[in-house]
Amino acid sequence: MARKARAAICRELNKPVVVEEIAVDSPKRGEVTIKVAACGVCHSDLSATNGTIALPPPLVLGHEAAGEVVEVGEGVAGLAVGDRVVSSFIYMCGKCRFCASGRPVLCIEQGRALTTPPEGTPRVRDRDGRPLNVFSGCGVMAEYATLSADNVVKIDPNVPLDRAALVGCAVTTGVGAVFNTARVAPGSTVAVFGCGGVGLNVIQGAAIAGAETILAIDALAAKLELARRFGATDTLLVSPGEDPTKEIKKRTGGGPDYAFECVGSGTLAELAYKAIRRGGVAVIVGVAGPTESASLRPMTMVFEEKTLTGSYFGSCVPRVDFPRMLQLYMAGRLKLDELITRRYSIDEAPQAFADLEAGRNARGVIVF
Repeated sequence: MARKARAAICRELNKPVVVEEIAVDSPKRGEVTIKVAACGVCHSDLSATNGTIALPPPLVLGHEAAGEVVEVGEGVAGLAVGDRVVSSFIYMCGKCRFCASGRPVLCIEQGRALTTPPEGTPRVRDRDGRPLNVFSGCGVMAEYATLSADNVVKIDPNVPLDRAALVGCAVTTGVGAVFNTARVAPGSTVAVFGCGGVGLNVIQGAAIAGAETILAIDALAAKLELARRFGATDTLLVSPGEDPTKEIKKRTGGGPDYAFECVGSGTLAELAYKAIRRGGVAVIVGVAGPTESASLRPMTMVFEEKTLTGSYFGSCVPRVDFPRMLQLYMAGRLKLDELITRRYSIDEAPQAFADLEAGRNARGVIVF
């Protein structure tokens, strides 16, 4: 049985998204269909519309969502109709050396589920019956979605679904970069380049971890205001192209212990590494375009023992980290309500993307 659904679709690169009616097929073996309640409007979705993330159109967008299971395919264990779940955009084979060692974000089989579920056949079609690709095996910016059971995580039914959706990307990417990748120590100093949805979660993650100084850096004053609310102890307004290294070192007593680049800029990655103190760690969280590059002086890695590392999806294990994030929220320690600055209907998806590109929201959420 195919279900009809309204969905946000990238038809052409560098063009506004369109909202169309699609048909969503029932699940095959190892899959589930969910009725989506809410989907975050993420910069990664925007990157797919402009070619920074190379997923071919026509593409049903969305990877950060929460909803309720409405149909379960054969062979699915641990999920039932009525369960509340959050989508995960990483495919985990469960068998490769990375999955086996607890690092599923590096699964070598991820390429199998970039535009379809792992089985390889499209589950969604447009009104003319033509198959559509889906973002990272999810395509959850739609009223219904069919995806691999490995791409959903069962959650506490008491968590509001519009808040729960945010742990599917922004929250886990930012907080996970602090907890799992950098392992920020209590009493340390942290600098955060970029205070969008991910940067704000790095900031609140650093605050939860007990960092003493959290310096937020951005080119927009409004974002720095938000950063204060999420735990930044200091802010630095910079102009595009400006090198704030000296000021950062001044405000952090010689350089931060940790610096996080949350924009996707080779220049900012370079500045993050340049700013950290001896023995410091620079973490690249933002997804840079394919033509971006950064340079550094390798000798500083030896004589100053500096570290430059990446963090993909907060180095998370979704079935461990999603519930952990939501437990922090329910305990009043993680800000999810405050992240949502505007809610949209699915028909307002083009406006949601325009607002995202203009930097108007901490997080916009499409609510169905």
